[in-house]
Amino acid sequence: MNKKSYLIVLIVFVFTFLLPISGFGEEKEKTKDDFEIPSHVLTISKENTYPNSTEDQEVVEPSETTKELIESIETPIENPDLIKLLNETTIKPSPIAFGYRGMVYIGRWPLNYKSLETTINWEYQQINLNEINNIGGESNQEMNYNQQEEKEIRGALTNKINNPDDVKKMMLLQSKEKTKLPLSYQTVIGKNTKKDNSYNVPAKKYATLKAFAPAVNEKGQVTFGEVYIQLKGSKKSIEIKNVTKQGIGAWIPIQDHISFSFNLK
Repeated sequence: MNKKSYLIVLIVFVFTFLLPISGFGEEKEKTKDDFEIPSHVLTISKENTYPNSTEDQEVVEPSETTKELIESIETPIENPDLIKLLNETTIKPSPIAFGYRGMVYIGRWPLNYKSLETTINWEYQQINLNEINNIGGESNQEMNYNQQEEKEIRGALTNKINNPDDVKKMMLLQSKEKTKLPLSYQTVIGKNTKKDNSYNVPAKKYATLKAFAPAVNEKGQVTFGEVYIQLKGSKKSIEIKNVTKQGIGAWIPIQDHISFSFNLK
């Protein structure tokens, strides 16, 4: 095979085999927000007869000293309670303590949480059932949502872990940031809560309207470590020892939102 023929064969091979493969390898652009609220999910923040309090998590900003300390270590510290403790720490090495060394142990802490997967179950827990029997009727009827009993929906961690309250706070903060939804580990739907959404029930039909509380399923990894404040002469630093990681999951209800399912028989 001469040089020209070899070049033609090579070009054909590239266009036939390599280009389609590279095309399939490209990540498809998302056309829909994963956390967009579907049309069958409605908010009841105004209609709810039980006034839920908004679970606003305290965002603790590190002081200048704390910021310098946590920026000097490789393992990120994002736990709000630990940052608050470091802000309040008043250990100050003496400026004349030449050659002095010391270690102050302040406990084993969950240092940070890394979110790996966030999904939504719009039918996390059934909270209500309305029914209309129009089988013997001669004309259409209208059905509306009416909450029969007060319902409390609680979220929780899906497995055991040390310092669960700290872990729940970090997971809630990241879930709220990702979804932009009103999340809370506890929400209540009050009795006699109503919504003006209506459903037509034809004659000779039996209808059910189920209501569900939606929730976010959060999965990720928590990093733990023993935290020490190290004193060297007139300098202070943080040292993290015995770092471990543990997988964790949680269900976090979406506050004041209801998913509806209407069925005819």
